[in-house]
Amino acid sequence: MVAPLKVIINGRFLLGGGTGVHRVAEELVVHVHALLAERPDLRARIAFELWTPHSAADRARALGVPHRIVGPLHGRSWEQITLPIRARGGLILSLCNVGVIATSNSVTMLHDAQVHLTPASYSPAFRAWYRFQQGLIGHRHRRILTVSDYSREQLVRFAIAPADRIRVIPNGIDHIGRAEPAPAILTSLGLVPGRFVVSLANTQAHKNIPMLLRAFADPRLRDMTLVLFGADTAEAFRALGHAIPDNVRFAGRVSDRELAGLFADALCMAFPSCTEGFGLPPLEAMRSGCPAVVAPAGALPEVCGEAALYADPHDPAGWVEAVLRLHDDPDLRAHLIAAGEQQAARFTWRAAAERLVEELLAL
Repeated sequence: MVAPLKVIINGRFLLGGGTGVHRVAEELVVHVHALLAERPDLRARIAFELWTPHSAADRARALGVPHRIVGPLHGRSWEQITLPIRARGGLILSLCNVGVIATSNSVTMLHDAQVHLTPASYSPAFRAWYRFQQGLIGHRHRRILTVSDYSREQLVRFAIAPADRIRVIPNGIDHIGRAEPAPAILTSLGLVPGRFVVSLANTQAHKNIPMLLRAFADPRLRDMTLVLFGADTAEAFRALGHAIPDNVRFAGRVSDRELAGLFADALCMAFPSCTEGFGLPPLEAMRSGCPAVVAPAGALPEVCGEAALYADPHDPAGWVEAVLRLHDDPDLRAHLIAAGEQQAARFTWRAAAERLVEELLAL
């Protein structure tokens, strides 16, 4: 009887959090284990175990999946030294853009090629590390996974990995459907239902939020509020020289319930990124019955299809007009809500987990 393929999941991602990349890793880990719990035929062929450093033990337990606390060291040293030594040639699966350099018996998910496409979004040290290690693992590891056809094209374009070594596993977004909306966040931010737009509090250059700030400085949107959720603050934007109009609110980091509460009563979600490897937030909005206005850039047309309203990422006036169209045309908004819910239903974590298991078994 052939022993099942043993897959060791690189749990360093549990030391971070708060980004779409970390969300993807957590959801895939949980859903592959749920899939195997339901499928004895798959359990006979493949097994997963999450390995983490001691400092991530609590978060590993919280995921509720089989895991092993492996020492010594911490952080990047644990990932690049402890993990490959202790794995002793086992197949290592890394899901957050960084792979284990010391082994070729590995599969790594590279979500995008942003350090090449928009280097201004990252510090010099971050760029250097990502370009160095991705260039190595892209040609050494048994398989490179990514999240969209667009990202696959960019990984090939920048010679990060050859096309025949890359497989696409789109993200799921149905996690947002598990969250009961928490409407109290509207009261705390002083928001009026239907009179605000949701976007990201993110200063990275490719997220393009300063363009959105300029759009909301337009007098035509003076009665509309822009709500930015995420880690970056008004002070962070001002430190980069960006003016903050009076009709902008910073929500800080929000829970899934709070985000669902914002989506439930927002006029729309605005997502003006100049490039994206996938684009979780607009699909999360669609899943929550909130229309999305996005830029026709990166993977956004691929994942949003005809269910979003598009606006030029370099034209603030175009974003003003898109917001006003949704406000003034309830039929258009209702059409986008229905189309968005259909589009979002295509992306589930169960399907992503099935695709991941299929790709690993095909090695």
